[in-house]
Amino acid sequence: MNEREYLKIVTPFKDKIFRVARRLLVSVEEAEDATQEVLLKLWNNRQKFKDYNSPEAFAMTMTKNWCFDRLKSKQAQNLKIVHNNYEDHSQSLQKSIEVNDSLRWVEKHMEALPEKQKLILQLRDIEQYEFNEIAKILDMSEATIRVSLSRARKSIREKLTKTHNYGIKKH
Repeated sequence: MNEREYLKIVTPFKDKIFRVARRLLVSVEEAEDATQEVLLKLWNNRQKFKDYNSPEAFAMTMTKNWCFDRLKSKQAQNLKIVHNNYEDHSQSLQKSIEVNDSLRWVEKHMEALPEKQKLILQLRDIEQYEFNEIAKILDMSEATIRVSLSRARKSIREKLTKTHNYGIKKH
């Protein structure tokens, strides 16, 4: 496989590699390093691409594994999950403050989720992967992914409801 063929395959999902790495790692620099490492590994294994039904799923699996290895390493003891992808400049200042506050709460509640739930939520709700694609990436059944996603959403929804209703008395 030549460079042009490789780029044609990898270019459509290289930003997804970065976003998944950014979700799992604490800094943009860490995510950039992860993206570079994964792209380099993909380039070094470009001849095997023809063997994979979904090079994108293979790349996402590599990204997930590289990030988890990085998080487990002694060099990365202080890394945690963060997410800052959302920002809308067209809203009024008040609305913008409310949205940013809500997003911070969502981020905080996402940080408290188990690792698998965080990753499933990222892949499904942010990266818009289909359940069968997530199943391939995480080597899990679709049913397990659906249950885990449902639990993650429910947990965040319940925590947000408590956060937003704090101090409001119910009659």
